[in-house]
Amino acid sequence: MRMTTSDEALARAAANGDGEAFSSLLERHYDRVFRLAFRLTGARAEAEDLCQDVCAALPGKLSAFRGEARFTTWLYRVVMNAGLDRRRRRATYAKAADGWGEVEVARRAEAAETAAAVDWLTRAMRALPEELRDTVALVLDEVSHAEAGEILGVSEGTVSWRVSEAKKRLRALKEAEDG
Repeated sequence: MRMTTSDEALARAAANGDGEAFSSLLERHYDRVFRLAFRLTGARAEAEDLCQDVCAALPGKLSAFRGEARFTTWLYRVVMNAGLDRRRRRATYAKAADGWGEVEVARRAEAAETAAAVDWLTRAMRALPEELRDTVALVLDEVSHAEAGEILGVSEGTVSWRVSEAKKRLRALKEAEDG
């Protein structure tokens, strides 16, 4: 019986919640919807996504079908609108994302540079005597010279001298590596 029922009658029945009528409409027109979606997108995966969007929205949209045009004409318009919406969203996303690529490249370069500097400092600190290494480790953790002196059991002046000595040795090590 469903085979002889017009698309328009099936659309009205589907709009009123008839799942069988909705299935019949999809069965009749899915290939047509897919072909149009493929022509609009130019890619199989994109066409499949667009068809899925259309099929998911179709039950809600059927209530807007008034029968003034053939069902297929109305369905083509639904697919066209979904395709246009998809293009607009993509264009908006692309416009919003434009320029972020350069920001991300710069961020990654900066992160790599920082990581390389930290790696070098970690290796170089192993070459320092323990008392200089311990002092620098505290100061790098933003402990004041006075607090570091308290922790290490030395004067604040000794901490300052150790930091200065460590900087000299690290600078010399860097120059020797670069030279």
